[in-house]
Amino acid sequence: MTAVWLTIAALALATAAIRAAGPVLLGGRELHPRLMAVVALLAPTLLAALVVTQTLGTEDGLDVDARLAGVGAAGVTIAARGSALLAVLAAAAVTALVRALS
Repeated sequence: MTAVWLTIAALALATAAIRAAGPVLLGGRELHPRLMAVVALLAPTLLAALVVTQTLGTEDGLDVDARLAGVGAAGVTIAARGSALLAVLAAAAVTALVRALS
């Protein structure tokens, strides 16, 4: 049990050091515009990666099932300028429908 807590403490310290490194090393200087463009794309890229892994991932690898249809319905709803609530409802309804039909 001690090894688990030591690992957690080490990871917490490493995380704090990594997060502090940016402000310490940059010292209030502005980043290059190209670098800012890359930084602006990091959050959407990470979100997309999380959505894909949660939608298609299983313990055994990748699996295409009703979840993918639900995510597709949510994507279509958002692309059609629908609200986030409507996208969630559409995803739930389509996922339930595909599961009921299969």
